[in-house]
Amino acid sequence: MAGVPTGVSAGAHPSPNIWWHPRTYELENRAVDPGGVIEAAIRRVRDWAGVDVLDVGCGTGFHLPRLAVDAASVVGVEPHPGLLAAAGRRVAGLPHCELRQGSAQALPVADRSVDLVQARWAYFFGPGCEPGIREVRRVLRRGGAFVVIDNDPTRSTFGRWFRRAQPAYDAVAVERFWARQGFTREALDIRWSFERRADLKAVVRIELPPDVADAVLAEHVGTDVDYAVNLWWWRAGLSVAPPSVRVHGEGTAAIHTGLPLR
Repeated sequence: MAGVPTGVSAGAHPSPNIWWHPRTYELENRAVDPGGVIEAAIRRVRDWAGVDVLDVGCGTGFHLPRLAVDAASVVGVEPHPGLLAAAGRRVAGLPHCELRQGSAQALPVADRSVDLVQARWAYFFGPGCEPGIREVRRVLRRGGAFVVIDNDPTRSTFGRWFRRAQPAYDAVAVERFWARQGFTREALDIRWSFERRADLKAVVRIELPPDVADAVLAEHVGTDVDYAVNLWWWRAGLSVAPPSVRVHGEGTAAIHTGLPLR
């Protein structure tokens, strides 16, 4: 893999997938969560209708048009200039939608200027992301919310694949990190749903090491993959998170407590 591309914002953490394979990552974005579970969960935490929204690590801007439909304003921040240019082409002509280059650790956003911050599979992966959390808390208005979407490797077919690729990943330590930061965990059951088997194969190969990708593709049949993610959320002005873990999926909902959820 090449080094960090020219012009990337200082302090940015290189992405192993979208930075190097943006066209394939676009296939993944189109395939993930066709049932809209993530969007519904974010709206339960903080509906973005009529408010100011910030998407941190917006990449090529895949989620920005959807946010812009009913948000008062949308700002996408991305450290990679090539991805930011692609996002600009995607949102050209959309009112109330702005792009800015910057990193999560130094958001180019004014204090107390947004009501919802989202980060989907971007920078906020647990221990080490404290500078970004401090920045988000700086820019959120009182009553605003910060939501993070990341993989839950303790459940689902993709979770098993992830554990094979990252055997040292400590899901309990990650959950404890977010709890110490005052976040609540909502466990979501989603899926990948691809139109073509070739697209699934391409995405698996940018997400997993070659040996693991070969093995799971040999075992898995079809174009759909069940996939568990965590939505971690924090609301400005709420200092302590409730102890419960809420689980939602396509057609199901339940309450779970304890560490870890498996």
